[in-house]
Amino acid sequence: MKLTVEQKSVYDKIISAVNEDKGGLFFLCDHGGTGITFMWKILSSGVRSKGDIVINVASSGIASLLLPGGRTAHSRFAIPLNPTEDSTCNIKQGSPLAKLIVKAKLIIWDEAPMMHKYYFEALDQTLREILRFRDPSNLDRPFGGKTIILGGGFRQILPVITKGTRQEIIQATLNSLYLWPHCQVLKLTTNMRLQENISGADLDD
Repeated sequence: MKLTVEQKSVYDKIISAVNEDKGGLFFLCDHGGTGITFMWKILSSGVRSKGDIVINVASSGIASLLLPGGRTAHSRFAIPLNPTEDSTCNIKQGSPLAKLIVKAKLIIWDEAPMMHKYYFEALDQTLREILRFRDPSNLDRPFGGKTIILGGGFRQILPVITKGTRQEIIQATLNSLYLWPHCQVLKLTTNMRLQENISGADLDD
């Protein structure tokens, strides 16, 4: 299966960020049928083909099964089930998980919009603490200078706030995260199934 022009553009930007090792926060906005799961697999293969590490997580267990070596974000990063604005992940400096994170070149988080922003803030604070020992400047960089790509669609499930008002739900969403201004938004809009049908029709002519 060939990459669409949009997918190739996304792939090149992420792989370039990984190769430059300067970090970066990206959000891949998905519309149904545009091949976001396909992108996760291609990106993972591209990074791992060079012997580097990719950490794949998703907000739900079902989505994590579709990712190469996928886990839920809670499981992989030991994020509290009910985080607050002051929460951090239960990852100790020097632990096997901390060492894995230090070595990882890319973190992929699927279905990100359905999670409360506090989950991302907890991971951000934790990575800054872990990675500042590698480079003190990482303490002031989003997610400690790691390259992270979040994915999903805001038209799907938003964070569940018990008896929450519309305003409370909006304030809990990913794009209310204090890091959102640092996030580069990428989009997939081309329906891959439609493209396949068009290609098939061309072959029949």
